[in-house]
Amino acid sequence: MSLKKDIVWRVGLIYALFFILGLSVIGKIIYIQMVEGDKWAARAQTQTLRDFTILPERGNIYDSDYNLLATSIPIYEIRMDMVSNALSNQVFEENIDALSRSLSMLFGDKSGIKYKNELLKARRKGERYHLIKRNVSYAQLSKLKTFPIFRNGRYKGGFIYEQDNKRILPHKELAARTIGYTTKGHSGNVVGIEGAYENNLKGVIGMRMMQRLSGNVWMPLNDKNEVDPKDGQDVITTIDINIQDVAHHALLKQLKRHNAHHGTAVLMEVKTGEIRAIANLQIGKDGNYHESYNYAIGESTEPGSTFKLPALMVALEDGLIELEDSVETGSGQVRFYDKTIKDTHEGGYGTITVEEVFTFSSNVGVSMLIQQNYQGKEKEFINRLYNMELNRKLGIEIKGEGVPEIKYPGDPLWSGISLPMMSHGYEVRMTPLQILTFYNAVANDGKMISPKFVKEIRYHGKLIRKIKTVVINPSIASEATIRDAKKMLEGVVEKGTAKNLNNELYKIAGKTGTAQIADQNMGYKGNVQYQASFVGYFPADKPKYSCIVVVNAPSNSVYYGNLVAGPVFKEIADKVYASKMELQIEPEFIDVSDFAAPYSKNGKLKDLNLVLEKLDYETNIVGTGGEWVVTASTDSAIVVKNLTVHDNMVPNVVEMGLKDAIFLLESAGLKVKVKGWGKVRSQSIMPGSALVPGQNISLEMSFV
Repeated sequence: MSLKKDIVWRVGLIYALFFILGLSVIGKIIYIQMVEGDKWAARAQTQTLRDFTILPERGNIYDSDYNLLATSIPIYEIRMDMVSNALSNQVFEENIDALSRSLSMLFGDKSGIKYKNELLKARRKGERYHLIKRNVSYAQLSKLKTFPIFRNGRYKGGFIYEQDNKRILPHKELAARTIGYTTKGHSGNVVGIEGAYENNLKGVIGMRMMQRLSGNVWMPLNDKNEVDPKDGQDVITTIDINIQDVAHHALLKQLKRHNAHHGTAVLMEVKTGEIRAIANLQIGKDGNYHESYNYAIGESTEPGSTFKLPALMVALEDGLIELEDSVETGSGQVRFYDKTIKDTHEGGYGTITVEEVFTFSSNVGVSMLIQQNYQGKEKEFINRLYNMELNRKLGIEIKGEGVPEIKYPGDPLWSGISLPMMSHGYEVRMTPLQILTFYNAVANDGKMISPKFVKEIRYHGKLIRKIKTVVINPSIASEATIRDAKKMLEGVVEKGTAKNLNNELYKIAGKTGTAQIADQNMGYKGNVQYQASFVGYFPADKPKYSCIVVVNAPSNSVYYGNLVAGPVFKEIADKVYASKMELQIEPEFIDVSDFAAPYSKNGKLKDLNLVLEKLDYETNIVGTGGEWVVTASTDSAIVVKNLTVHDNMVPNVVEMGLKDAIFLLESAGLKVKVKGWGKVRSQSIMPGSALVPGQNISLEMSFV
C-alpha cells in the first residue's frame, strides 16, 4: 500500500472514531434530556433550592390570674467561620488577643489564653463552623457583636450565631413538675401541662423557599413565606401562684423540720375541682429539696387511716351501722388469724361509738366493724368501694397517674386478713390526688368531680376554649351517709386526733393518717418508715376548698399525721382564709353616727362634704372656709378654717393627702418628690416662701 493511501486510511479512521464519539455524546445528551431529565432537574433543584423551616413562638402558660408560669426566651449558639474569604491573616493576627480577652471577660469560663489557643487551632484546621459558646443570652449576643473581628460581621469576621428558644419558669420551682418541661426526644413532650397541652402550645411551623447563591449565601426565593408560622396558643391554668408559694414553703419547712424524704400538698376548689396549688418536693443529693417528681399524681401507696372514711361509709350506706352504735375495742388490740391489729392509744379505748372509732382513729374498732359486718360478704364491701369510683384512675390530662389498687375476693393475694387490713388503709394503694378527690366529693355533698389543672385556652388574648369540669360520679353515697361522713370529719378536728388544727376563725373537717411503709424486701419488719398525712376541707360548714398533705419517711421520731402533715394543711388554710373575702364572716352593721366626728386631713371643703355625705355622718362642719381648708376634729364637729393659696408663694400642704398636695404644688409650677406613705408630714420649702417655678420640693409622708 502506498504511503498516500496509508495516510488517508488513518485519517478516515480517526474521523470515523470522532464521528462515533460525537454520536454517542449526542445520544447521551438526548437520553439524559428525554429519559432522565426530571431526575437531574430535581437533583439540581435540591442543590440550589431548599425549604427552610420557620419556628413559631411557643405559647405561654399562665396561672389563674394571668401571671406567667412558663414562657420562652431566645438563646443563641455562637460559632465562627475560621477561613471566611474576607478574614485576612493580618486582621486575624492583629485582633486575636483582644477577641480572646473579650470572650473570657464576657463568659468567665476560660482564660483569654485558652480561648486564643482554641481559635488558633481551629484556624489551622480550617474549621468553618467552630463552636464558641452555647446558651448565649440576647444581652451577651449584643456585646459579642461589638467584639474585635466579630464586629465585621459574618463574611468579613466569620461571626455566626443561630437562634433557638429556651423555656423558662419565672417562679423557679413553684409547681415546676406540674407545669412540666419541653423535650426534643422521639417521645416528645410528656411531662406536666407542657406535655398534656403540647398540641396547643407548639403552634404551626412555617416554611420558606430559599435559593443558594455563590459563597453559600441563601436568599428567599419569594417575597412571602410558602407557609406562614402560627404562634402557639396560651394555656391558662387553675393554679394561684400566691397560694402555690404558701403551699411550697409550708411543705418545705415541715420536710426540713422532720428530715423527710419527700412530700406533697394539693389544694383543690370543692365545686369546680380546680387545683389552686400543688407542691411536690424531694430531697436531692445536694441535701436540698427540689420538684423532681409529681408525687401527688404519680405515687400510689397504702394510705393508712385516711381510708377509714370510705370503709365506714360503705357500712353506713348499707345500713349495717349507725354513728351511735357501740363497739368493744378492749385493751387496744385484736387478732385476725395470724395478724394482730393494734391501736396507738396506750391501753385501748374500751367501749366506744362508731363516731368515736373515727374520731380517735381506732384501728381495732374499724377493723372489727368491717370484719363483723362483711365476713362472708366480702364482695359486697368491695363492690361498694368500686361504686364510689375508688378503683379507677381519675383520667386527668397530665400523664403519669398512679393506678389505684383495691383487690377483689378471689384475687391471688386475697387472704383472710384482707378485709380488716383494708378497713384501715392497708392492702390498698391510692395516690394523694385520688384520696383528695374522694374527700372533695364528701365536701361537695357526694358529687365527685375530676381535678382540673387548666381552665382556658387563649390565642393572643382571645378565648379559644373553656375547659369544663368533668363529673366522675354525681353521687357517691346517699345524703344521710354524706351527712354522717361530714359529722365524723368535723369531730376529728373538734375533739379527735387533729385537735391541734382547731381554731376560732373557721372550722376544719378532715382525717389524719399514719401508715407504715412496707420495705420491698422485708415488708413491715426491720427499719420501719412512716407516711404521715392529713386530708380534709374548709370551712367545714360551707366547704370551699379541700386539701391533702402527705409527708413520706419523716425520720426525727415524729411521724403522726396531725403533727407532721397537719401544720402544712393549717398554714395553707390560714392563708387562703385570710386572702379570700368570700370566706370571711360578714361583720355586723355599725352605725357610724354613734361615734365622734372623724379625723379629716386638710384639703378641699367640697371633697370633705362629699365624703361625710357618702358615709352618712351627721357631723357638723363649724367655721368658715373657701375652696381649701385646714381641719380639726372635736367630739361633735369638724372645725374648718380657710387655707389661703397665693399665686406667688409656696402653698402649705402639711396634713394633706398626697393627691391634693401634688395638685397644689404642681399647679404652682413646682417639681414634687415624695418619700414615704400616708399624709404630708413636712415639706422641704417653707410655706409662704417666694415661689420659683421649676424648683424641686420634697414631701415627707407619714401615717402619724
